[in-house]
Amino acid sequence: MTNQLAPSRTSFTQRRPVLSVVIIELLLLFAVFAAGAYATIAQLDYTAPILISFIPIALVCIVYFSVRKRWKAYGFNSLSALSPSYLFYYAPLLLVLIILSLKGFKAVTLTELLFFVFFTVLVGFVEETVYRGMILHILLPKGVAPAVITSSILFSLTHVLNMLSGQDIARTILQLVYALLVGAVLALLMVKTKQILPLILFHTLHNLIQFLGNETTSTIVYNTIVIVILAAACLLLIPGIRNANHRTQEHHVAKRTL
Repeated sequence: MTNQLAPSRTSFTQRRPVLSVVIIELLLLFAVFAAGAYATIAQLDYTAPILISFIPIALVCIVYFSVRKRWKAYGFNSLSALSPSYLFYYAPLLLVLIILSLKGFKAVTLTELLFFVFFTVLVGFVEETVYRGMILHILLPKGVAPAVITSSILFSLTHVLNMLSGQDIARTILQLVYALLVGAVLALLMVKTKQILPLILFHTLHNLIQFLGNETTSTIVYNTIVIVILAAACLLLIPGIRNANHRTQEHHVAKRTL
């Protein structure tokens, strides 16, 4: 009689993490572009492509996480578990929101305000879940640095594709750097705190301020200041990435040897 251990089951994302990330990114882009094409043909509002594509994505994520019990795996942990010592690392995000608020706000009706709140919550949930939840989580076995860098680049490229609407190269480059640094800071915070809810909250408030911001005010100066703050935040967070990388690799080695 032989006593052999049954081979451990591994998911597709564990066996093919890079391919999994490519598939996720392509599906997201296809959904947005298809919704954009439909919205253009039907002459819908500029928010329609996101609503048409992100609402089904959000529902799929909610059902999948609930059925497979994957909420905690992607960072949806109780905020009570957040160490008070980590609150300091969120200070740059608060400063960014304050700087952007200095532009002032345009007058909107209550209906418009409620719509933009729903819209920004939807975007914050979907984008954080995809980039700082799923993609970052899938790539972490490859190392923290590759996971953070890849998720940040994909996040920025996705946003730049939405920005290429005839604007000048300088503004596009500025927005590319802006999105890249936002993605990097949020990814580093996710690695350090294992909490995605504060990132969704920041993402929501950031977009809400941008939507409600005074359109007559130049945004270049404010965006430049925010870029400096985000770059400083990266320098603040990066020193801990080696320890996080070491712990992550040890964790995955331990899992393989069980």
